[in-house]
Amino acid sequence: MTRARILLVDDHDLFREGLAGLINAQTDLQVVVQAHDGLAGLTLARDLRPDLIVMDIKMPICDGLEATRLIRTEMPDARILILTVHDEDEKLFDAIRAGASSYLLKNTSPSEFLHGVRAALEGQAQVPPKLAARLFNEFARLSARVPSNDASVESSDLTPREIEVLNLLATGAADKEIAEQLSLSLHTVKTHVRNILSKLHAINRRDATRLAAKQGLIKKN
Repeated sequence: MTRARILLVDDHDLFREGLAGLINAQTDLQVVVQAHDGLAGLTLARDLRPDLIVMDIKMPICDGLEATRLIRTEMPDARILILTVHDEDEKLFDAIRAGASSYLLKNTSPSEFLHGVRAALEGQAQVPPKLAARLFNEFARLSARVPSNDASVESSDLTPREIEVLNLLATGAADKEIAEQLSLSLHTVKTHVRNILSKLHAINRRDATRLAAKQGLIKKN
């Protein structure tokens, strides 16, 4: 039997090794490589093209949400299962917007985790029941909104992190300065800037700032 190839990305060595042991004990699954931060995960995903990436959210250098966005940008077919302690609505929605295939909590049982892994490998989305209910409620709320001609409606295309980067761009900050202030890699910042220009249909940074100000995306000091 060919075993599915899995990349584990988590900065907690003990947890990651325990998870690897659980996965490698299965006849149909194997951990081919491990990474301790999102940037290393991106590099390994790019090189090895695993069948599934199991990703934590809170990590140094490049967090799981940033890594998920970057991986899905380069590899649209990548399957990424977010495994985290966060059960907040915002993290779930951010993970889905970033391109995560599934979202599980770290306090799930081993059998539930393995079921989630196998389901994700088959292309099935997995979300904890409690969070699934919130997700459906949010979609229902958004679908009931009355359409508006206000240009600010378009701002929903920008992620919270991109709006942070956008506000720093408005101050004239360079990519390196933004990276330092937000504790991101320079590569991640450059990717955010490209995404901002694309989503706002801006020709350059100054144009992006102008358009963002019209849409009310720039915070006033």
